Amino acid sequence: MRAASSTGVQAANGVTNRKSNATVTDVEPSNATTEERVKATPPLQKKYRHVAAVHAQTRPSCLSHDAQANPSFLGFRNLMVIVLVVGNLRLMIENIQKYGVLICVRCHNYSRSDILIGLFLYFLIPCHLFAAYLIELAAAQQALGSRKRIQDGQAGPSEEDKKKFHSTWVLVAWAHGINITLGLAITTLVVYFKIFHPLIGTLTEMHAVVVWLKTASYAFTNRDLRHAYLHPVKGELVPELYASCPYPKNITMGNLIYFWWAPTLVYQPVYPRTDKIRWIFVIKRLGEVFCLSVFIWFATAQYATPVLINSLEKIASLDIPSILERLLKLSTISLVIWLAGFFALFQSFLNALAEILRFGDRSFYDDWWNSESLGAYWRTWNKPVYTYFKRHVYMPMVGRGWSPKAASLSVFFMSAVLHEILVGVPTHNVIGVAFLGMFLQLPLIALTAPLESRRMGQGGKLIGNIIFWVSFTVLGQPFAALMYFYAWQAKYGSVSRKMGA
Repeated sequence: MRAASSTGVQAANGVTNRKSNATVTDVEPSNATTEERVKATPPLQKKYRHVAAVHAQTRPSCLSHDAQANPSFLGFRNLMVIVLVVGNLRLMIENIQKYGVLICVRCHNYSRSDILIGLFLYFLIPCHLFAAYLIELAAAQQALGSRKRIQDGQAGPSEEDKKKFHSTWVLVAWAHGINITLGLAITTLVVYFKIFHPLIGTLTEMHAVVVWLKTASYAFTNRDLRHAYLHPVKGELVPELYASCPYPKNITMGNLIYFWWAPTLVYQPVYPRTDKIRWIFVIKRLGEVFCLSVFIWFATAQYATPVLINSLEKIASLDIPSILERLLKLSTISLVIWLAGFFALFQSFLNALAEILRFGDRSFYDDWWNSESLGAYWRTWNKPVYTYFKRHVYMPMVGRGWSPKAASLSVFFMSAVLHEILVGVPTHNVIGVAFLGMFLQLPLIALTAPLESRRMGQGGKLIGNIIFWVSFTVLGQPFAALMYFYAWQAKYGSVSRKMGA
């Protein structure tokens, strides 16, 4: 009896186990195909796990140059951001413990006249762009009245037509030249002698330079459009994009106002446009501008300014080791402030402005942080300026027979002058540091140009990128900030110097 009972229990348990296994493995339906049954069968576990060949093929390390797939450095990027934030935050807390909270809206030394003059210039500067419109309007009216028909088979304008067009362009060019020169000269003189707050002066001078560049582009582009309208040359066609607004229909106030606000320095009668405005996108970008501006203000007042103030005595006594120490200490915060300013301007503000205007081409920068030479950096970090000088200075000079080196020299000379105007004039110290810092980029570009070539391999590109970052973050911006701050304090004295005493 016991044996029978035991046998019955075992049998019952066997039935139970089979039912349980069927539930777990999901018994296939009777109509399943053989292939489906094979796929549904769980793989058999290997018996000899400890002798599995885990090293069965040749494989390079993840960071080696011969790796088949490039690894992602997202984690390293996050680590570097955390290190920069934590390191600078610690020094900000240290300055709060030493000096207290230095953020104060009413403590800024600006007068009411600075604000009034700045506002007056803000509305006066665009008047020169309007004057350029009037000049082009007169030229367009003359072009409408004097357009000649081109005979069949004629390859281009006659010599007489060329002379007449050239004489007209000379008059228009003189008018444009006087207009844009007065626009920049008047603003520069007023800022230098009448506006003593550096921020207000910098914003005003930057507005004047932008309008100056836009006015020149407006004149050059319409000059070529007018030439193509009066004397078309076979094989030299106006871009098809301009067909919806051909010359002289583009000479209107609406077209000019759009160009004034468009996030570009290069004039075109027509730009690629988006279908609609994404207002949520605009709000997010403007929110980024506000938050980053507050951060820049806080970091400048709570970290950069105390470092600059504590550097004055070291510079005056020419204490070289201490100056180098101040320079290195200033390099981290200047880099953080510059990166925040870059993102606020090129990514947030220009994208918000482009969205509002439905401006389609938003390639305001490329991956300049991967620059393998100084030349690659200047081509990628500020594309509106780069495309402007390439279109209106470099290519026309090369097309007229100038060598590429001479054209590059002219571009960097003009850029160096504009940098000195933007930095030296608002600080009332035209000492040439910004000019030399920009103009002396040419030797560094020549030095690092071979490093980005394929002949040097990945090692050359890595060295070029390191040279770019060191020269830019350690020797460039911090040194310029020290020199202009010292020149400002030496010229006007310092109320804030008492804080460091």
